Amino acid sequence: MSEPSPIGDSQAQPAAEPADAQTTSGLRQFLGLFVVPLLVVLMCISVFLLFGWIAYDRQSVGDYLNDLRDGRSFFAHRRKQASYELSKILSANPDALRDVRGAEAELRSLFETSDDLWVRRYLALVLGHVADSEAVPLLIEATTDADSQTRIYALWALGSIADPRGLETVAAAVSDSDAGIRKTAAFALGRFGDPSSAAPLATLVNDPIADVRWNAALALANLGSRDGVDVLVQMLDRRLLGQVPGITPKQQEEAMIGALGALVRLGGELDSGIIDALAKDDPSLKVRQAAIEALRSFHSG
Repeated sequence: MSEPSPIGDSQAQPAAEPADAQTTSGLRQFLGLFVVPLLVVLMCISVFLLFGWIAYDRQSVGDYLNDLRDGRSFFAHRRKQASYELSKILSANPDALRDVRGAEAELRSLFETSDDLWVRRYLALVLGHVADSEAVPLLIEATTDADSQTRIYALWALGSIADPRGLETVAAAVSDSDAGIRKTAAFALGRFGDPSSAAPLATLVNDPIADVRWNAALALANLGSRDGVDVLVQMLDRRLLGQVPGITPKQQEEAMIGALGALVRLGGELDSGIIDALAKDDPSLKVRQAAIEALRSFHSG
C-alpha cells in the first residue's frame, strides 16, 4: 500500500495588489518599505515551519503518543502527524514496538472515538504493527467504513494480526468492487496461513487488475498452493510488467523479486529459461541476484 505525504505544508497567500493604478510616489515608497520586511518575515516563518517539521519528525515514540493523547482541538494537526509518524516508525523499526507496549488500550480508544479519517487510517496500521488482538473487533467493524482507505488499512491490520476471528471478514473482501480492497484482502489472507484461504484466493488469480492477481499468487504461494504459478511466471516478464498503467521501476523490481522467492518456496518443476535470462541480463542488480539464488535453489533441489 502507498502512504500519503505528511500533512503540515502551508503556503502563504500573496498580498493583494493596490486597486489604484495612480498610486502616489510616497505611497509606492511606503509599500516598498513594507513589502521587503514582509518578505523577510514570510521567509522566516517558512524556515521556522520547515525546521519545526524536521524536528517533529525526529521525536520519540513517547512524544508521538503524547500528541495523540492531547485532545485540544488546536493541536489536531499534531495528532494527524503523530499517527502517521508512529505508523512509519513501527513499519521501519520493529524494535520500536517495545515503546508502544502498555499503550494499546489508549490506541484502541483513540481509533474507536476519533472522527478524523487520517488519524483512524494510520492508527489502524499502528494496531496492526503491534498485533493487538483486542483490536480485532474494532478493525472488523472498520472494514465496513464509508471511507475506502480506512477499510483498506483495517484489512491490512487484520492480516498483520492474523487472529482467526478476522479471517472470514478478510475472505469476504476478495469479492469487493474496489480493486484496492481486493488487493489488500489477497495480501492479508496470505498472512493468516490458513489453508482455507486458498479457495477465495484462487478466484483472484484471474482478476482483471494486475496487482490483485500478483498479491493473490504470492499469497497462494505462502499457503503452499501452486494455483498461482502461472501468474508468478508472468510477473517475471518485464514486457508484461511494463504494460501495467502507472507501475514504477521499483514496483517492477519488487514484483519480480517477490515472484522469484515464491517460486523457490513452492519448488517443483519449472522451466528455468526465463530465470536464467534474468540472472544474466536483467537491468536490475537486485533482480539478477535474486534470479541467481533461485537457480541455485532449483539446481540443488
